[in-house]
Amino acid sequence: MRINDRVFGMLMLILAVAYGWQATQFPIPFGGQESVGPETFPIMLSIVLGISSIYLIVRPDPDEKWSPMAMLIELSIVVLALLAFAWAIEPIGFMPAAALIVSFLSWRMGASVTKSLITGVTSSVIIFFLFNNVLELALPLGLLEF
Repeated sequence: MRINDRVFGMLMLILAVAYGWQATQFPIPFGGQESVGPETFPIMLSIVLGISSIYLIVRPDPDEKWSPMAMLIELSIVVLALLAFAWAIEPIGFMPAAALIVSFLSWRMGASVTKSLITGVTSSVIIFFLFNNVLELALPLGLLEF
């Protein structure tokens, strides 16, 4: 797997550079340059992806056997849940969608239903507050809109 890891690392490095460069091409928001704008998060992601890719190129993992089929099915369920979350943000709002996805993922990782619901609701409210009030980036309210 060493060669495959290095090839994957190179492809991800190319993606990181392209993604970061594309993020710098966003138009300047109305009202001038801001310290946190639409390009901030994509640039941070491209930096993390670039560093991870370089690490994978320099230090690939030793040969490992493939995960069992049950693990691949579990990962597929998680990917489908994340796609459903991305779709649901607009119609039902960020807080309900985030509460559902975080609760589901917490439950899939072994938490009890009660603890996963508490984690989901608490984290969605905190993240919504941080984005709306601290970063001043509006998230959709959806069903919670009055």
